[in-house]
Amino acid sequence: MTVSVPLLLASLVAGALVGFLAASWAAARRGRPGHLGSPASAEPAGSPVSRGGHRIGGGSVNGAAPSGAASADLGIESLLPLLASAGVVLDPSDAVVHASPGARRQGLVRGRELVHAQLRELARAARRDEAIHEAELDLARGPVGEGRLSVAARAARLFDGDVLLLVEDRTRARQVEHVRRDFVANVSHELKTPVGGIALLAEAVLDAKDDPEAVDRFARRIVIESNRLTKLVKEIVDLSRLQASESVTEPELVRVRDVAQDALEMTSALAEGRDITVALAVEGDPCVYGDPALLRTAVSNLLSNAVNYSPNDTRVAVSVRPVGQTVEIAVADQGTGISRADQARVFERFYRVDAARSRATGGTGLGLAIVKHICTNHGGEVTLWSSPGHGSTFTIRIPLAGEDARPTPEPMLDRKDAR
Repeated sequence: MTVSVPLLLASLVAGALVGFLAASWAAARRGRPGHLGSPASAEPAGSPVSRGGHRIGGGSVNGAAPSGAASADLGIESLLPLLASAGVVLDPSDAVVHASPGARRQGLVRGRELVHAQLRELARAARRDEAIHEAELDLARGPVGEGRLSVAARAARLFDGDVLLLVEDRTRARQVEHVRRDFVANVSHELKTPVGGIALLAEAVLDAKDDPEAVDRFARRIVIESNRLTKLVKEIVDLSRLQASESVTEPELVRVRDVAQDALEMTSALAEGRDITVALAVEGDPCVYGDPALLRTAVSNLLSNAVNYSPNDTRVAVSVRPVGQTVEIAVADQGTGISRADQARVFERFYRVDAARSRATGGTGLGLAIVKHICTNHGGEVTLWSSPGHGSTFTIRIPLAGEDARPTPEPMLDRKDAR
């Protein structure tokens, strides 16, 4: 099993912290000199932390040092909010003595109760064995619904039966790992299809070497499959790069009108081949900061989908307009529409609403996933409206550049009137 370096470091730090807090708590409870809460570490009267016999922080009164247990309580209570993990201290009856804000936010603690029975069992085992216990647990996120939390939990016995429990939320890491495994499996499957097709066609060419017409037919199919394979590999690489970067590295000022016009030119041959009219309407001259090549890819992907999934002799409309602090680029078609069940999944990698048509048009199932990641990397989003039988509208929203940000106009050649 592969373990990521950040998770391994987090586990080691959590283990060291559990041991340190447990030792500090026990030492403070016993009042050992030189440890947290011991009389030897108490501030003398008149020190900067004392005011009129009252110790700042709720400790002693009339100069009396707090007891070891009271000082340990204060120490643990002040440390728990600083932990990256959710921290909880339980008394011998499993009632919550202290809980970090993270423990309450994650729903691990409600009032003075530790919500999940699995965590209570872990705490009891640490108390019983007087040793650190740890476990990977799958917990219910709430009292209702199907939400789950994947956590790494550590429990250590303190003193007098108290237990310190540290819980690290690894839900996001588990989800990323699950997505990675699915992606690798999907890529393997998708690559297998064109590679297998090319291999079979090559064998057919060898068997038909005495039939020129058959060789020509099979050779054309090999070209089609190899082009499909090339496109698939390119889109996999593009998507991987987009996922590896959370933002555009070197954004530049981009005129959205130019992006839309370039995307129309990129798909014009495809539209003409199916007698589909593509109309562009631009309101104003909106500009954004971003990568013009990526933005062109996003719009052209939407246009290609609109053309491929529309009947012949129909119309695709592209509109660009500023709306509030964003610019909207909408691509509307008169196709068959997308069902509500499919709408929730169209932006997933390798998901195809109509697999047969996607294969016929050379689609890879990655186009909309690429659009989504391009929008995310530009601080925007892509949304879908669709109704079966009434077409679909995909809308890209990207933050507008400021009013003072405009492309530098080309210098005028004739400046004779300037003085």
